[in-house]
Amino acid sequence: MVSSRSRTPHPAARHVLVVVQNLPVPLDRRVWLECQALRAHGYDVSVICPKGPGDPRRQVIEGVHVYKYRPPPAARGLLGYALEFVYCWVRTALLSRVVWRRQPFHALQACNPPDTYWLLARMWQRRGVRFVFDHHDLNPELFLSRFGPPTSLRERCELRALTWLEHQTFRAADRVISTNQSYRRIALSRGGCEPAMVKVVRSGPDTSAMRPLVPPQRPADDPYVLAYLGIMGPQDGVDTVLDVMEELVRVRGRRDVRAVLMGFGDCLEQLRADCTARGLDDVVTFTGRVDRAQIAEHLSAADIGLCPDAKSPLNDVSTMNKTMEYMAYALPSVCFDLTETRVSGGETACYAPAGDVTAFTDHVERLLDDEDLRVELGLQARQRVCDLLDWRQQAEVYVSVFRDLLGAAPRVPRPRSRTRASGATGTSGPVGWHDELGRAYVDLRAPGELEALVRHRGRRPTVVRLPQRAPEILASTPR
Repeated sequence: MVSSRSRTPHPAARHVLVVVQNLPVPLDRRVWLECQALRAHGYDVSVICPKGPGDPRRQVIEGVHVYKYRPPPAARGLLGYALEFVYCWVRTALLSRVVWRRQPFHALQACNPPDTYWLLARMWQRRGVRFVFDHHDLNPELFLSRFGPPTSLRERCELRALTWLEHQTFRAADRVISTNQSYRRIALSRGGCEPAMVKVVRSGPDTSAMRPLVPPQRPADDPYVLAYLGIMGPQDGVDTVLDVMEELVRVRGRRDVRAVLMGFGDCLEQLRADCTARGLDDVVTFTGRVDRAQIAEHLSAADIGLCPDAKSPLNDVSTMNKTMEYMAYALPSVCFDLTETRVSGGETACYAPAGDVTAFTDHVERLLDDEDLRVELGLQARQRVCDLLDWRQQAEVYVSVFRDLLGAAPRVPRPRSRTRASGATGTSGPVGWHDELGRAYVDLRAPGELEALVRHRGRRPTVVRLPQRAPEILASTPR
C-alpha cells in the first residue's frame, strides 16, 4: 500500500508549481481553473508547459507565472514518443530550477499524460517539496484503446512499461486527484493508494463565466448547427461526425444542417482530407485550435453538441469535458452510451448504443425535428451543470488538497470581473453584462430569455402574417 505521508508543512508554504505536458496553459481549461482556484485562496502559482503557436516563453497571466518551452516535433512510433517524453522531461526539469531560483515552491503538481514526472517529483521531494498527482488519463487503457490487447512480446513490454510508470507515479504521490470515481477506484486498486489520500475533483466548467452569449441575428431558415469540441486523436471518434453528416445530407437528403468541428490533434489533417473526399466541405467546418472566446461564440449559436467517443477501455471510464461544456451553453447532446458520460449528462442527453452510428444519427435527426424536445433537454442541461457539476463546487475540494498538505494561505482580495455572473444556478446575473470582447451575455434572470436562445439560437423567429384584406372588405367588416 502507498502510505499517506505526514511531513510537517513548511511554515511559509505558499508556492505551487504545476507541470503539464499535454496542452499549453491557459488553453488547458482544467489546469487553468485549478490555477485560478489556488490564486483565489492566496497561493502563489507557477506553471511549466509547452508553447502554443505565437506564445511567449514567459508570461504572467492573472498573477500566474507561466514558463513555456518549444514543443517537440509530432511523435511517430515508439522511438518518437520516447524522444518526446525525454525532451519534455528535460526541458521541464531545467525550467523547474528556474522557477525555484525565482521563488522556492512547496508543492509540485504533475498532470498526466505522460506518467514520467514522478522522477522529477522524487528529486524535489529531497528538498521537502510535496507531490500532487492530478490524474487526467489512464495510459494503460489508452494503449489498449488504440492498439487492442497486446499480441506480441514488444506490445506486452510496452503495456507493462506504461503500467510500471503509472504505479511509480502513484507511489511517489503525497496526494492523488482523480477526475471521477472510476479513476479513484483505479488509484485505490491498481495504484495501491490509501483512500484518505485520493480525492475526486471533476472537470466541471465555471458556469458563471462559461454561459451563453446573445448570438448574432441570422435568417430564420439558416441551417441547424451540430458542434464538436475537443481533441482529434485516434481514440476520439471524430470521424463519426463525418459519418453522421454524410448520412444526414447525402443519404437522408437534409439541407438544413451543418457541422462545426473545433479542436486539433493527430487526426485533424486526415479528417480534413476525408471530409473533402466525401464531398462534405460545404457543410462541415474545421476551425482548428480555438480559444475561450471562440468556443463561446460557436457553442452559443449551435443547436446540438456531439460526443462521438467510441466505447473503449479508456473512454468508458473517462469524463468528457466537452459534454459538460455543451451543457453550460444549454446544448442537448448526442452521445454513445458510456459509463462516465452518463454520470455527467444524466437525462439531459440522448444515448446511442456503443458503435451504432445509425442510432446516433437517428437521435440527431430527432432533435433537429423536435424543437420542444431540444429546448427541454437544453434547459435541463444548463440547470444540471450549474447545480451538480459547476467548477466552483469542485474548486473547494481541489484547494483542500493543498490546504491539507501545506496549510492555509492568506486570502488575498481580488477585484470581481465584469464578465462574471453572480449565481451558479444559471438564473441570476446582472442585466447588460458583457464578456471580455464586449459581447452581451444572455440575461439569465429574465424569464424566457434562455428558452428563447435555445429555441432559436439567433435565427429570427418566423412571423406568420395574415393576408391583407381588400379596402372594401375592411369597410364592410363589423367592428
